[in-house]
Amino acid sequence: MTVTYTSRVATARFGGFSQLLLLWRGSIYKLLYRELLLFLAAYLGLSLAYRFLLSEAQKRLFEKLVLYCDKSANLIPVSFVLGFYVALVLERWWGQFRSVPAPDGLMMAVAGNVHGADALGRILRRTLMRYGSLAALLVLRAVSTAVYTFPTTDHLVEAGFLTREERRRLEGLRSPYNKFWVPCAWFGALAGQARREGRVRDDCALKLLMEELNRFRSHCSLLFHYDWISVPLVYTQVVTIAVYTFFVTCLIGRQFLDPAQGYAGHELDLGVPVFTLLQFFFYVGWLKVAEQLINPFGEDDDDFETNTLIDRNFRVSMLAVDELYGEVPALERDRYWDTASPRAPYTAAAAPLRQPAFRGSAFDMALAKEEMQFQPLDDIGDPRGCLEPPPRPPSGAFTQRFSLLRRKNQRWLRGGASVPELPPGPPTHLLPQGMGDSMGGTQPSSLGDAPGGGSAPTTTGSCTPASMTWFKGGEPQTYTPNTAQPCTSPWRIPTGNKPPA
Repeated sequence: MTVTYTSRVATARFGGFSQLLLLWRGSIYKLLYRELLLFLAAYLGLSLAYRFLLSEAQKRLFEKLVLYCDKSANLIPVSFVLGFYVALVLERWWGQFRSVPAPDGLMMAVAGNVHGADALGRILRRTLMRYGSLAALLVLRAVSTAVYTFPTTDHLVEAGFLTREERRRLEGLRSPYNKFWVPCAWFGALAGQARREGRVRDDCALKLLMEELNRFRSHCSLLFHYDWISVPLVYTQVVTIAVYTFFVTCLIGRQFLDPAQGYAGHELDLGVPVFTLLQFFFYVGWLKVAEQLINPFGEDDDDFETNTLIDRNFRVSMLAVDELYGEVPALERDRYWDTASPRAPYTAAAAPLRQPAFRGSAFDMALAKEEMQFQPLDDIGDPRGCLEPPPRPPSGAFTQRFSLLRRKNQRWLRGGASVPELPPGPPTHLLPQGMGDSMGGTQPSSLGDAPGGGSAPTTTGSCTPASMTWFKGGEPQTYTPNTAQPCTSPWRIPTGNKPPA
């Protein structure tokens, strides 16, 4: 049922997608034409009633209603809610396709690890793959309305997916839930029996079989849960109500009014709202796309071909574990045996499409001859900071000793002394060498040396501080005061010309 048009758009050309507009099966025209005709008929019915059935007073009232509906229609966020909804449904559709169980990995594991060319080995391999196909069939039958071939377990027995003994065990199992997992359990038990009998030769092979089985079973379970947990109903209802309400409002609000009345935006009377019909085509078509994709296991033109999947998987899996078991073609030398670098041939049609090997976008970049010569390092120079680390600040800088003052204060507190209130600014005895002497007076002793909690001495006088150097961005910065200022505390530096921040 899937509509495949990939070959039509394999090569981009002028009007490539326009050819797809003429297709009918799976098209938006087939999906939407009924709703579009209904909307157009309702619109034309209201238009004819306004023009020929209403009185003048009724026309004026209808015109006011048209203007109100046209203004109010813009308040409905159709594109917002519809865009998110379709994106969610499309992601869910792709997830369901990826969760369809395919037996390819499982059949390769069975064919390569369950050994025995005798009748028992053949029965083991075919039974293992039949259990896998049965598990997938039980899930697909439960989620798809298109699987009419196997409505009951009797049909499964008649089709050869179940034996009568297996049906008795399956129906006798007391479980209210879907029993697609039961064949997987049978598969695991039979694989363990084959390992004990030596048909599966080591535990690594058994582990590979169980891993492939669990991967196959997880796809079956995920597909079943996609069918169980739908998109929340409230979301679907909100989107549907928003779209239908918008176009019911447009039925009235987009009517053409009498140009003689002088209403703004109604200077032209076309009779048929062309762009409103296009808007209906796009928005309602978008909603119909979501309606078709929300469950791809139905009977729409673009739904998954479930019966084809069942037939293909069953036939291929049986071929792989039975007729192809141990069938290896005779080994012989290939035609390029004596060629060190073999090259595949090209037909006349494919030869023009041959392209040189890609080596990198900058692989063939060309430089002038003089730009390709190495330069002496002395001529290049040494940019500052590239080869040598930036200079470190002097060991006596204030920034390197501020933590020392904090530790001394802590030791003084542990001694039971009260810490004197420090004036703002950096302490002069922690400034660089010679800076404390230039401030006049005696340089104070450190806090840690104050006996018994004594206070540090304070001096006054006129002083001219020495210059101070610090580093900013790796470059030395120097501050030199140009005036002498009174110093009332050894903890304060002059406030005349402050260094930049």
